[in-house]
Amino acid sequence: MKEKALFVEKQFLGLSRSWLLTRLVLAIFCFIIYYIEENRDRNADLLLVVGVSILIISGLLTFIIHYKTSIYEQSMVLDGFWTTSRVKIDFGSIRSVEKVLYSSFLLNNPVYNLHKKGTIRFYTRGKYALKLTDKDGLVYMIGSQHCDEIVRLIAERIR
Repeated sequence: MKEKALFVEKQFLGLSRSWLLTRLVLAIFCFIIYYIEENRDRNADLLLVVGVSILIISGLLTFIIHYKTSIYEQSMVLDGFWTTSRVKIDFGSIRSVEKVLYSSFLLNNPVYNLHKKGTIRFYTRGKYALKLTDKDGLVYMIGSQHCDEIVRLIAERIR
């Protein structure tokens, strides 16, 4: 029988505020240039098509799950989309957990299982992240919209 998850959070790829704003500004730019163009030939019509396409793609991205965080009694599972491998973090190997600021940058790219400077990063959107340190010194940075709740659940499991 499958183990029931204590907590599940889905991070959607299209809901990142910075990249959503970027796509909308590009679409609005296309619509403004289309409107300003006096003699609407094929090139101006192309701007209308590009603007509508950006809006449609942006709408579709809001339904694509970047990764799903599931917390079980003994482990945490990070499951990505399509061809990404599933990452399972056993609570028996976790030494500490804390809520930290993910990055001081204004724009952060979504990442899944990115190994950089001794840290494994999982991030879609948000300001805060979980910082998990295992007994081997490996650090996991996991972006979440519900950091406080996840930190509480993991802290209860590792004690």
